[in-house]
Amino acid sequence: MTTLAPTRPTESAGVRVLRTVLRSRELAIVIVLVAIVLFATARRSSFVFSADGWRDTLLAPSILLVLAVGQMVVVVTRNVDLSIGSTLGISAYVVGKIFVANPDTSVFVVFAAGIAVGAVVGAINGLLVTVFNVPSLVITLGMMYVLRGALTHEVGSERINAQDFPAHFEKLGTQQVLTIPVLTIIALVVVAVVGYYLHTARGGRELYAIGSDPDAAVLYGLPAARRVFGAFVLCGALAGLAGVFSTARYATAFSGTGKDIELQAVAAVVIGGVAIFGGSGTVWGAAIGAFLLVTINRALPILGISEFWQGAVVGLLIIGSIVLDRVLSIRRQHRLLEARDHA
Repeated sequence: MTTLAPTRPTESAGVRVLRTVLRSRELAIVIVLVAIVLFATARRSSFVFSADGWRDTLLAPSILLVLAVGQMVVVVTRNVDLSIGSTLGISAYVVGKIFVANPDTSVFVVFAAGIAVGAVVGAINGLLVTVFNVPSLVITLGMMYVLRGALTHEVGSERINAQDFPAHFEKLGTQQVLTIPVLTIIALVVVAVVGYYLHTARGGRELYAIGSDPDAAVLYGLPAARRVFGAFVLCGALAGLAGVFSTARYATAFSGTGKDIELQAVAAVVIGGVAIFGGSGTVWGAAIGAFLLVTINRALPILGISEFWQGAVVGLLIIGSIVLDRVLSIRRQHRLLEARDHA
């Protein structure tokens, strides 16, 4: 008579989800974010517990949130887009010019125009990277300077101010639904849609495969060039959307709009647990990283920390995130080797 070996009890779906959450990088970032909010609120209760404080806590990260989502999709393919700040500036200026020419323009038309401008820039970046096999760092850095130079030449010292925008568009920058700003709601919808696509769709999973090993992905037959091109188009489109957000939020557009924000987007992605070498990370992590960065910039002055140390804290977070990613990667490699040896 054959005796069956005892089997280990299988974990329920709920237990697996809980174990995954507790081990995730995103949970650690959320804990840091909550701690910063609690410290700042203890020092000044109006940081959150006031109408303006609550609104700013949710509204201030909305622009960086959208940029971080687009940047994450590109970084996961082992690329980077440094032109998103300039793309944001171009989009914001185009939106301003549209309203100067026709103040009665529909908000939906303006959103579509901003996204289209960004998508065109993203398509150019994607073509240059995929067709000519030029490193994305070089291409997008050049595009950043080209767009910023063109914007400076076109705009000069001109500034499109609040009086140039119609009231219904200005209102969008502070409008709320159940105390949640409309721009934040749109940004969270973007996070949810992109996150769902990356998690469930074949194209999303292929982006991770391409970032993990581009050569193996090509040998396997994955449409690597098409996927990377699509990632750059999406990143550019979201940068264009962020340009619309910027004009609605600040009711202004000038040659310096969006300058240096691309570095903040990269920082949010890295801090959010997205591997800079591609292949791993989540949209949720990038989104939380964006919230953390903006909240740090708002909270540290309240805690009495100078502007210099604000930048230093962000830099330490970036370095710490990269080191942690490297350590975790080495540990995973060791576990795989041990499992292979035991087998």
